Amino acid sequence: MKKKLLCLLLALLLVLPIAACGDDPDAPDRHLDIDVESGTWSIYWYLCGSDLETNYGCATQDLMELMEVTLPENVRVVIQTGGAKEWQNNVVNADILQRYVYDSTGLTLVDELPPASMGDTATLTDFLRFCKTYYPAEHTAVLFWNHGGGSVNGAAFDERYYLDSLTLDEMRTAFGRVWPGDETDPPLELVGFDTCLMATVDVVDTFVGTARYLVASEEVEPGNGWNYTGWAGALAEDPTMDGAALGRIICDTYYAGCEAVGTQNKATLSLTDLTRCGPLLEAYEAFGAEALAEACEDPSFFSRFARIAAQSENYGGNTREQGYTNMVDLGHMARQSTGLLQTAGDVLTALEDCVLYRVNGPYRAEATGLSCYYSYNGDLDDLSGYTAVGAGEAFKYFYSYELTGELDHAGMQYIADLNYHELPDVPNLMTTEWDGMPLQVDENGVSSLTLGPEADSVLAGIGFSLYFLDDSSDIMLLLGTDNDMNADWENGIFTDNFRGVWGSIDGHLVYMELCFEGGDYNLYSIPILLGEDPYNLQVAYDFNTEEWSILGARPGIGESGMSDKELRLLQPGDVVTTVWYFSTISGDDGTEAYTAEEFTVTAQTSFYEIPLPNGRYGMVFEMRDAMDHYAYTEPVFFLCDGGEISTLLYD
Repeated sequence: MKKKLLCLLLALLLVLPIAACGDDPDAPDRHLDIDVESGTWSIYWYLCGSDLETNYGCATQDLMELMEVTLPENVRVVIQTGGAKEWQNNVVNADILQRYVYDSTGLTLVDELPPASMGDTATLTDFLRFCKTYYPAEHTAVLFWNHGGGSVNGAAFDERYYLDSLTLDEMRTAFGRVWPGDETDPPLELVGFDTCLMATVDVVDTFVGTARYLVASEEVEPGNGWNYTGWAGALAEDPTMDGAALGRIICDTYYAGCEAVGTQNKATLSLTDLTRCGPLLEAYEAFGAEALAEACEDPSFFSRFARIAAQSENYGGNTREQGYTNMVDLGHMARQSTGLLQTAGDVLTALEDCVLYRVNGPYRAEATGLSCYYSYNGDLDDLSGYTAVGAGEAFKYFYSYELTGELDHAGMQYIADLNYHELPDVPNLMTTEWDGMPLQVDENGVSSLTLGPEADSVLAGIGFSLYFLDDSSDIMLLLGTDNDMNADWENGIFTDNFRGVWGSIDGHLVYMELCFEGGDYNLYSIPILLGEDPYNLQVAYDFNTEEWSILGARPGIGESGMSDKELRLLQPGDVVTTVWYFSTISGDDGTEAYTAEEFTVTAQTSFYEIPLPNGRYGMVFEMRDAMDHYAYTEPVFFLCDGGEISTLLYD
């Protein structure tokens, strides 16, 4: 009912559009004799609806939230709509670009343009010029609304144009065409991203000199997003506030909105003072340069640093099941690197100085406000995207050397300035004979793998995969991965700590994949179908309370690199189908998805461990290096009977 009433209100407030006034993106700025009044605010809202609007009406909902606020005469919001195949209201036309102004008189349609990609530099440039020319103010803010893809893939994925997005270099170009940069007196008060994954050091580098403050999320945002009634209402009550005050309110109202609908567990949002970020960018470059120098001195550093990254809070997935964003918390990774790199402390000091405020959910306790790139999956195309937009140079050469074993001419010149002139070979699993190694089993049924001290130089991580074997059907079902192991890195000895139990939803055994190993909690991803749609259910295990929690379900990361904002909380009546992966025991074929059990969610639905069902199982230790190569041991087999591992079999 609320949606229908507000859509009707939109229609009543609509007036006839003026003639289209789009610009050539490369044309000079138009200068009109418009005075900028003291105490005025203009918010420039780049509202790219995408599938969030087409499928769920999320953009319409946020427009309705905004229109619940009565704005004073000195505050206005200029809105460009586009990027969605369909809008869930009776006002916005999905077939063209439209511009609206919401102010003290209500909502007015002021401009219409031919269709164009919201992910194109020219489209953004034209909107920014339009806003600057016709709606200047003492304080101006630019807000992006859409999906986000982190440093490499940017934001504003246009559903009508094959999910074309604005990359950071495109944003830098568009803003630079409209506002000359000035690090001491930036032209904009605030840049905000009501999107996923855009609180990154690379985004900071993009907007230093353009805006005073940045508000963005390190993690994937839930679909409820920012609370427009909350922050716009606060601005309406006190238009004298600056960007720092507004940024804090955006953070607080966002988190309160998440708490109201139960999506706060992994929520993050931070406020960064971009005028204080010069020392951070310098410290980040020095951090990368020291890491690169350590790797040139001893390439086994790559493995040790990779293990730190694996245990640092990371965002958006970064598993084979969920896909990879390759974004990790900068402060958490630096804090865990203090024993390896002296410059890590400088990064932490600089972060503390420029990140003014942040809100974190309980399962994002390590978030420090800004993330950075780390190549979890070793993908060279993704690395190429990062090298085109990333802050500084050192980490670009660090990852290039790590993943390819070589550097281009510029990279060799960079390390020459560090007094290194050649690149030692990078140790990796492809140069070992560890693939297919047998596991040793002692009299207590504990499996162990002995690799020797070389493991510390080669491995970025180690865990185990668990299989259920149905010999009569020649089927092997993969139940997932975990790291419940004891690791002696100094001697390269690894033993399992398997207890004969596995995760379940209401007693239905699931495939589960470890996606974060923390000091206080682990996070896991579980593939399921909700109805007929594929999702990854997120669950957490809290070591302090020794309890499991279901955090919600998300779609995986698409080929475009877009992280989906949709967070689905399980509701009574939802039909869930568990998904496992299977292959034949006798063959050498790959794994295929297999729908296992279907059940209906109730108000009491929960996640917990259960004893493994009776049957024959196999365990394989899985080794991974910093290049994302994998090696696997020979399996060990055992029988489960009533939750007890009663017999070990050797094949």
